[in-house]
Amino acid sequence: MGRNMVPGILCALGGLAAILVGAPWWCIVLITFLALAAGVVQTVFPHDSQDKLRWWTNRRSYLGRRHQLRMLKRTGKRSD
Repeated sequence: MGRNMVPGILCALGGLAAILVGAPWWCIVLITFLALAAGVVQTVFPHDSQDKLRWWTNRRSYLGRRHQLRMLKRTGKRSD
């Protein structure tokens, strides 16, 4: 069993409820897509506070290095 079953349950119940009330097909697809997107977000972003802090620290340093490389490309200077 997965760590978080909420997105799967929401997807199943939302789709079932939409079908039972006679919703149009695009509404059912939209509900399913939103539930799957919520599941992806919960899977990609960490939930434990230590993991969250490490993830954001790594992300910030990565973006800083990427910004430095862009600036070096624009100016044509390289630091060896």
